[in-house]
Amino acid sequence: MFKKYITKYFNRKNYLNLKSEEKIKQSIISFKKYHEEKILNIQKAIKNQSSLNFLHSGNLGDLIYSFSVIQELSKTHKCNFFIQTNKKIPIEYFKHPANGYYIDERMLNLFLPLIQKQTFITKIEKYTNQEIDIDLNLFRTLPVNICFNSPRWYFHITGVQVDLSTPYLEVDEHNELKDKIIIHRTFRHRNQFINYKFLKNFDDLYFIGTNDEYLDLKKEVPNLMIYECKDFLEMAQIIKSSKFFIGNQSIAYPMAEALKVPRLLEAEPFFPVVQPIGKNAYDFYYQPHFEKFFKILYQTKGD
Repeated sequence: MFKKYITKYFNRKNYLNLKSEEKIKQSIISFKKYHEEKILNIQKAIKNQSSLNFLHSGNLGDLIYSFSVIQELSKTHKCNFFIQTNKKIPIEYFKHPANGYYIDERMLNLFLPLIQKQTFITKIEKYTNQEIDIDLNLFRTLPVNICFNSPRWYFHITGVQVDLSTPYLEVDEHNELKDKIIIHRTFRHRNQFINYKFLKNFDDLYFIGTNDEYLDLKKEVPNLMIYECKDFLEMAQIIKSSKFFIGNQSIAYPMAEALKVPRLLEAEPFFPVVQPIGKNAYDFYYQPHFEKFFKILYQTKGD
């Protein structure tokens, strides 16, 4: 410890090298002790079983990102999905809709109609200590930096990699709201470099989030209208039927990404775990790029 103290103050470069080496060693120890056996057991389950039980505790967007791997595994396995509610989020989010939990009972009930439409999932239930083969929450505790594209978290848990340019969410189009510009912007994961004021010059703008979120954005876009979705299935249907979608990385953007509709992502500078993949998909950090990509999609005709 004394040597480390001396090095810190008199040889900064060597100190930083020692810190880096120590971090690497600790990550190896952590993986060996807590995670290696779990990863190996997941591989055995995928290889040897015809049925797989998945567990996820949320957030809801994270559940949707896991569907890419589950859809692929469903080609060779019966896939059952169990959702755990009321698991506390370790940090505080301003106006989080699940009241400090990744998923509460209200959010689960809103989400079930959507997940029940996914034909690649055989059984969907609330988690009540059923036997689990693949705990998809593992990405939160693995000793790696998770700041890469969210669906890939599950690639590295399961050892299954898929083409993320193809859809992995199944919904029909909405019966009423079609060919509109759909917007969803939460209070979380905002980009401090941009604003939405230029949208006041465009028509057919519909917001599909909470009333508080809507009123906040309406300060910048007075012509913005709101559509109150009865559940997340209807939200996904509206996104599927849109001219294009704009949002930050919350529940609605993962739907747009999984459906592969034309979309704009308000990229989060401090936690960049979402990136658009596929055609007619853009992310932006700065205002001129936001306006540029908006105009590209606005002027784009359908396929």
